[in-house]
Amino acid sequence: MPDATTLYLILPEITLAVFGMVILAVDLIWRERSRAALAWLTVLGFVIALATALLGWGWNMALFAQMYVVDTFAIFFKLLAAIAGILVTLVSLDYLRDRTPYRGEFLALFTFAVLAMMMMASSASLLMIYLSIEFLSYMSYLLTGFLREDKKSNEAAIKYFLYGAITSALMLYGLSLLYGISGSLNFADITATFAARNDVPTRIVALVSTALVIAGLGFKISLVPFHQWAPDTYEGAPTPVTAFLSVGPKAVGFAVLLRVLLTALPAFKNEWIALLTVISVLTMTLGNLVALRQKNVKRLLAYSSIAQAGYILIGLVSVNLNGASPFSGLNGVLIYLFAYLFTNLGAFTCVIAIENATGAVEIDDYKGLVKRAPFIAALFVIFFLSLAGIPPTAGFIGKFFVFGAALREGFLVLAAIGVINSVISVFYYFSVVRAAFFEAGKDTAPIRLAPPITFSLVVSAALVLVMAVYPEPFFNLAAWSMGMFGVAK
Repeated sequence: MPDATTLYLILPEITLAVFGMVILAVDLIWRERSRAALAWLTVLGFVIALATALLGWGWNMALFAQMYVVDTFAIFFKLLAAIAGILVTLVSLDYLRDRTPYRGEFLALFTFAVLAMMMMASSASLLMIYLSIEFLSYMSYLLTGFLREDKKSNEAAIKYFLYGAITSALMLYGLSLLYGISGSLNFADITATFAARNDVPTRIVALVSTALVIAGLGFKISLVPFHQWAPDTYEGAPTPVTAFLSVGPKAVGFAVLLRVLLTALPAFKNEWIALLTVISVLTMTLGNLVALRQKNVKRLLAYSSIAQAGYILIGLVSVNLNGASPFSGLNGVLIYLFAYLFTNLGAFTCVIAIENATGAVEIDDYKGLVKRAPFIAALFVIFFLSLAGIPPTAGFIGKFFVFGAALREGFLVLAAIGVINSVISVFYYFSVVRAAFFEAGKDTAPIRLAPPITFSLVVSAALVLVMAVYPEPFFNLAAWSMGMFGVAK
């Protein structure tokens, strides 16, 4: 039986589990009368989870036989998960109204998906990692195919599931190799095993298992060559789900990757840095080059999301936690993820607002947008500037710290490739801006924004700008999160 301290530290997870079940029960009993209230009940659950997550700040405890940890690193990602949950729920209100009568089921599944994100952030053993990733995967598959009468949604879910099943099997095999060679599921025991044994067979098994684990997590993060699911899934999924997939699983995928590589496999740092360097270059280059040819906004943002994962990976490649430099790599990853959360959700919220009003998702349909919705057109500029890493935006701050870490560690070519790719990205981001501001559209009817969408847009845009103008609180947040991160020496 968990003691009071354990229950206190897992209050965010308990909150979301309870709210998910309550949403299902309320929807089952009062389906017709509860539709409007369910979304606000979901938001309330995320707000409480956010508040209870903050209660665990400063703790550093391992729970449930060392399988689950509560430290500031995990809390950082739990905060991201709760914030993403709030914003995505708000933009789902109007989107779901005319597309499905099963809003209660959607909100319950989404609540459980955010719960899975929080569990991934705290996972500290091979078994817990696999279980939490599979939990998030199942929820994501169901959410992707939630529009049952929409063939694109069904196709997206099937492709997502098939790719997910294959990469999950690869990751499970890699985890089993780590368990087989160490005899333990615990990261500390795995680290001790590799520190004590440095023979060639052990190293070969370790490197193979590391590559397989990276493959499994690379699917969640949409790294090349495990990215093929992303464009079709992003295009076919309900757009709020697409927004969630672009930030939620990606963020916690990086959390798990960081924890595994830095606490279980530090003995092979040189090897996995070499592998991740190649993957980073391929990911950002392919994502940007293919995005240049996209005509669908959701597919464009899908390839943008792939490219962004490549940039973030530069921070992991450049990680160095020895010393007090502001360019440690890890803090760059955390700052970038925080900036990316609001930037990408903001961009997708603009897409959702236009899709709700017009059904349009093609770039050509955005022609003349500045006359129909000047507020949305202006925010597109802000969010695309941030995605491209141009000041004064949060995206610039994120890239500054990631590229700075690469330069500090001597990865000059990698940093140069990142800068070149950032320049390339400007062309396709501003193809949308060009259509919105400088080309005439056929329809001139104004686009009205629902209050929840307006609120989400204002919050996202404000934080994208605030992070650039007054970044100190976000630096401190990243520094505190790193401070409690257990790095095996």
